[in-house]
Amino acid sequence: MRIASAVFIAAALAAPPVAAQGVTLQQAIAEALAAEPALQAARGEIDAVRAGAQQTALGPNPAIAFEEREQTGGPDRQTAIALDWPLDLFRRGARIDAADKSVDRASGAVRDRERLLAAAVRQRYGEALVAARRVNVMDDVVAAARRTYELLASRAREGAAPPLDRDVALVELRRLEGERALEAGRHASALAALKALHGRDPSATLVLADSLETLTSAPALAAAAAAVNGERADIAEGVAAVAVAKAETALAGEEGKPEIGLFAGYMRMDQSFPQNGLSPAGIVEPIHGVFHNVAAGVRVSLPLFNRGQGDVAAARARELAAEHALAARRLSAGSEVAAATARVDAAMAALVGYADDTRALARHNLNVVRETYTLGRATLFDVLNAQRQFLDFEIAYTAVLGETFAALADLQRAKGAGQ
Repeated sequence: MRIASAVFIAAALAAPPVAAQGVTLQQAIAEALAAEPALQAARGEIDAVRAGAQQTALGPNPAIAFEEREQTGGPDRQTAIALDWPLDLFRRGARIDAADKSVDRASGAVRDRERLLAAAVRQRYGEALVAARRVNVMDDVVAAARRTYELLASRAREGAAPPLDRDVALVELRRLEGERALEAGRHASALAALKALHGRDPSATLVLADSLETLTSAPALAAAAAAVNGERADIAEGVAAVAVAKAETALAGEEGKPEIGLFAGYMRMDQSFPQNGLSPAGIVEPIHGVFHNVAAGVRVSLPLFNRGQGDVAAARARELAAEHALAARRLSAGSEVAAATARVDAAMAALVGYADDTRALARHNLNVVRETYTLGRATLFDVLNAQRQFLDFEIAYTAVLGETFAALADLQRAKGAGQ
């Protein structure tokens, strides 16, 4: 019975976890990009900026004024209509250019949020996979420990094994069950964090389809190494910010130029006097006349004192600051890629130590100790110690897989991968 139990326990520990059907990593990223509320709010801001640019392209409205004057207690009356039309000659082009550049900057900001959101999903997805694998390992070990305890309890009742072995096996089983409960809590917490990035309700069911082994395989590493060759979204946003700053500097310079507008007016004057006079025909009649006046001209402002000197200086300072910020982003991006590459290389080197033959050897060592115990040449404590060593090995292997995936995700984020 001991040999059969040892074989069953070893088989349970060696059996790989069954992959559940669910959401793949790429599906998780796509779902988050489509449904995450904060990203949707940022995309709405792009629409607002586009609408602002559309408004900026519109010319100023003309103004029309109507005036009616009457003499108090007298017959005189004046009627006037005036039209004022600002031409907006110098500022409109610069203003439209600045608004268009603002749309580019807003679009770059949203693309950068998408990049960071995709990186966050990868991180949370990896944490959930690590937690799930640790739970699977603990499930296998707990199942094996329970079988061991049940066997020893049965043998102790028959008098074939000392009660001490049964009690020691029970203590070890309770310890492993406690560790398994903690791992299950970490798994639930990781899934809850991933659901939040998806915009899902915390009570919704989420099953992950990928495994750490698949996502850290050689094809996955190669795909991540060649993920993105273009410019990162935050750098593109910085380039757009520099363009906006330059456009605003040009606009501030245009503000110092004269404003030109057209005006026109018409006035009808109906006047009379209490005296009489002679008409051209020599007839006596009251003095009365209706006069029509038309006026037109150009209105020009004279920027003698206020030419926007302070606004120009401030715009130039912001332009210089945007250029420095862009340089800092490029420097930071290069540093992040180098650091992530080094992290991936180190993780891959560590992963080599956990090759299939090494894991098979760890299982074999546990089987040998168990067989030695069945032959009476080892104690139960030797078996429990070997089982703990195997558990430590599997947990360490899970940690290396998690670090490899995290390094891979960090490299993709550093290189600007959005999906």
